[in-house]
Amino acid sequence: MTNVDQFESLFRSAVKEVYQYEPIAIPNFLIIADFEQAKAYAWSEQVKSFLSVLSDESESVVWDVIAGGEFDSIEGLLAIVEGKAPDMICTYRHLHSNQWRQPYSLGDYIEVLTQATDIPIMVLPHPEAKRASSHALKDTSVVMAITDHITGDNRLVNYAVSFTEQNGVLFLTHVEDQSSFDRFIDAISKIPTLDTDLAREEISRQLLKEPLDFILSCREGIYEHRSSIHLEEIVTMGHHLSTYKELVQKHQVDLLVMNTKDEDQLAMHGIAYPLAVELREIPLLML
Repeated sequence: MTNVDQFESLFRSAVKEVYQYEPIAIPNFLIIADFEQAKAYAWSEQVKSFLSVLSDESESVVWDVIAGGEFDSIEGLLAIVEGKAPDMICTYRHLHSNQWRQPYSLGDYIEVLTQATDIPIMVLPHPEAKRASSHALKDTSVVMAITDHITGDNRLVNYAVSFTEQNGVLFLTHVEDQSSFDRFIDAISKIPTLDTDLAREEISRQLLKEPLDFILSCREGIYEHRSSIHLEEIVTMGHHLSTYKELVQKHQVDLLVMNTKDEDQLAMHGIAYPLAVELREIPLLML
């Protein structure tokens, strides 16, 4: 390696993404249910209680409720959403479907809503499925943001911060895919001029260092504005789906925050879909 290469590497390693705090405003919150009106409004009260953190942060939240009799098709619901233009939607799995007994999807309405609109959607366990964890839907005292690329993702972090209650715990979680890393190192092992052990050690260190550095900057920015939140970082190698599920269960997470949009495809982003299907016991905030 030339001196120029060494200097460039040192310079690039010193450049760090710094977290930018920005409070998330949600003045208009739309609750969607497929129950008849009285039952829909009763369920909406449970939602408001669960999300009391929004009222704590702002007294001006407008809660709008859509009951089952107001729409009978995906197109009809999308038209309502477009007309009301909410800042966030809250609904539950298998909206307008009897398939909530089966654990294999989110349901057509939810899957279309997550991809056909830019509006963040909070998906709760189906009220009649009886699958919610014992700690779920009570409060948002334990929130977890998950991604395989947290560095620079201010939006994800800011949403997670906004939904964490006073004196609550916020986990910022970055999981590097162990399988992808192993394939990469296997390729390096077949190149005689490269030291495989050194590559494994140094690449692993750098892959985990960058998100950890970013989360440390998150700690400074969050504590400056929301000093009552207790921040925990989890940066590790793992197998995405199984590792995320283990972390959610281990820490008894009340709300999981994750990205679902992908600019390059219509389908849901990366690990988001299988994770959303499998984690049926807790609320998910799908950005």
